[in-house]
Amino acid sequence: MRKDHRPYVLKQMQTMLFAWYTERFLRPQFRHLGVSPMVVRPWTVNVFGHNISIGDYATLIAEWYCPIHIVSWAQADLEDLALVMDKDKSKWRDQDQLQKEKEKRERRLMGEGEIVLGDFSLVCPGVRIQAAKSITMGEGVMLAQGSYVTDADWHGIHDRCMPVGQAAPVRIGDNVWIGDHAIVCKGVTIGDNSIVGAGAVVARDVPANSVAAGNPARVVKELDPDIPVKGRRAIFDNFEETKAVLDEADKDAHKDNTFLGWLRYLVKPGIED
Repeated sequence: MRKDHRPYVLKQMQTMLFAWYTERFLRPQFRHLGVSPMVVRPWTVNVFGHNISIGDYATLIAEWYCPIHIVSWAQADLEDLALVMDKDKSKWRDQDQLQKEKEKRERRLMGEGEIVLGDFSLVCPGVRIQAAKSITMGEGVMLAQGSYVTDADWHGIHDRCMPVGQAAPVRIGDNVWIGDHAIVCKGVTIGDNSIVGAGAVVARDVPANSVAAGNPARVVKELDPDIPVKGRRAIFDNFEETKAVLDEADKDAHKDNTFLGWLRYLVKPGIED
């Protein structure tokens, strides 16, 4: 399809459906979801785990063939599995020790596997964010299609029966742009305003105001410090005015569309579509 054949009213109805579904079904899955999220096809955003927060004015764009996955793992469950697999040792523990271990697991349940995305975040189709420990992103972070951010190996090097393996926090600064299908690995810090190139594998820190590319990623360019970086915050500084401008543009783009023309396109699209 080269043209959007939907009438303006139909597009507005679809936008209202996205907003309703987000508030009714998606928001309760987050520990915190800020004001005015814009989620395209929210039923294709998969959220697992209770310790996930997203700031204000976030934009999430998903497709049925390219869903978004945001996952925080509860380490306590994995410790329980370890006890089951090591029964000979667990049977010798007294009640006080078992109670202490239970309290420890409860603390870890609330403290581990945390994901925090700042205000004005952009998450594109196919993005995966998986935390066993902590992934924190600043404001205006842009995650391009198919990018992957993880803070764990997800299996032990020697004990491959147990999930997660080694884990280390990931920190991504303000206005960072993670390119198409790039991978950010455990223990990495990416400084403010930096860019990670498409397909890069980031296994070590990236300093602020730089461009990293390759596998393994390395700094290939530094941004000019005399040119200020205009982040996504600028889009929302005058949010109502921005919405009004975009709405007028939508009306103009769809003014000649009709329901019959849209139905005709669905049934029998042509080269002119």
